[in-house]
Amino acid sequence: MTAPGKPAKPGTRGGRARGARIARYAILLAFVVVFLMPVYVLVVTSFKSLQEADPSQAWNLPKHWSTYGWRTAWTTLKPGLENSFKIAVPGALISAVLGSLNGFVLSRWRFPGADVVFTLFLFGMFIPYQAVMIPLQSLLINIELSGSIRGLVLAHVVYGIPICTLIFRNYYVTIPEDLIEAARVDGAGMLRTYWSIVAPVSGPAFAVVLIWQFTSMWNDFLFAVFLGSQESWPVTVLLQNTSGSGATAVPYNVQMASALLASLPTLLVYLLLGRFFMRGLMAGALKG
Repeated sequence: MTAPGKPAKPGTRGGRARGARIARYAILLAFVVVFLMPVYVLVVTSFKSLQEADPSQAWNLPKHWSTYGWRTAWTTLKPGLENSFKIAVPGALISAVLGSLNGFVLSRWRFPGADVVFTLFLFGMFIPYQAVMIPLQSLLINIELSGSIRGLVLAHVVYGIPICTLIFRNYYVTIPEDLIEAARVDGAGMLRTYWSIVAPVSGPAFAVVLIWQFTSMWNDFLFAVFLGSQESWPVTVLLQNTSGSGATAVPYNVQMASALLASLPTLLVYLLLGRFFMRGLMAGALKG
């Protein structure tokens, strides 16, 4: 402490603040390094030959850079990547549209039993996959969609509607009521109000739902194995099939390249839409 009546030494507070900021950045940098260590192992191992791709040499750079692992991974995973895109892209879009419509109705257009309907939607979020697997398989068999891409899309869309509805509903309660009332005064009905007023400002919520649903569908393994067939298996199933057996050497270079290749689409989605993610996710957190 400085004596009464004497001014504080210039630069003392600034030096402490700068030191605290440097310490924070150092801690964050340490966390980043720890987080990226597995990624480093994945990348360097994917470019090693089969002889070098050994756990005891995981931290070493390749002596001879090879793309064999990537070529083999691409050949193995290409059908699964195509199936995953056929499942995740339309499934995410359909889920977003249905969730947006449901969220708008439940947030702005009150009707008898609206709270009960919304509660039932929320209840659907807590039903585990395993509890509905057998009835869902029976349903897909009855409608002749079992083992198909369309059947997997339908399963993911139905199972994703509750969370999509909740996200959109919480986002739409933040829209000023005056805008909705002005549209009603001008004679706009429910669909006209949604299309002209609500949809143009729904970008952040759509980004959240698209990222959420695309990631969930892309990373799904249980639905794909139980409800799909060999022709409709996504990349997650084929990725599992790249693991070696006890009778053969484990191709770590192929496994690492396959893991990176399978994760690239979700990484690109986050890079393209990530700046909208937190904004849309937090919208409505203090309301509804």
